[in-house]
Amino acid sequence: MLNNDTLRSIRYMLDLGDVHVVDILGLTGLKTTRDEVAAWLAKDDEPGFAPMSDAVMAHFLDGLIVHRRGRDESQPPRPVETRINNNVVLKKLRVAFELKEDDILAIMQEAGFRVSKGEINALFRQPRHSNYRACGDQFLRNFLKGLTARLRGR
Repeated sequence: MLNNDTLRSIRYMLDLGDVHVVDILGLTGLKTTRDEVAAWLAKDDEPGFAPMSDAVMAHFLDGLIVHRRGRDESQPPRPVETRINNNVVLKKLRVAFELKEDDILAIMQEAGFRVSKGEINALFRQPRHSNYRACGDQFLRNFLKGLTARLRGR
């Protein structure tokens, strides 16, 4: 999935304005403007569209974790991952929303997407693990859809 699509989904899910997105990015030390956020939120075919880089998406997801859970002052700040894929997005959303395996199963069921516990575990494994499975766009899209339904209500 494009980082822009993920940002649009999360923004809708949490009913965030452009200023809130700027504030969340600022929680990780990344300075942005409302104009940059507006360009990332524009549709692909609209004038002013700008692709969102992996680095900016990583800052947004880390900022979302801090926004939702608070900063742990006892731990040094973690380095921001620069390579973002669907598995990383899924992991960071799981941390931000404090989701357990059963929560993810319920979310996927709400979205009408059947998945087993083993398949979910495979998505959170390290890429070098023999049971690792790459998270597809369809899975992430349905996860975001189900999480949105859970947070905003149907």
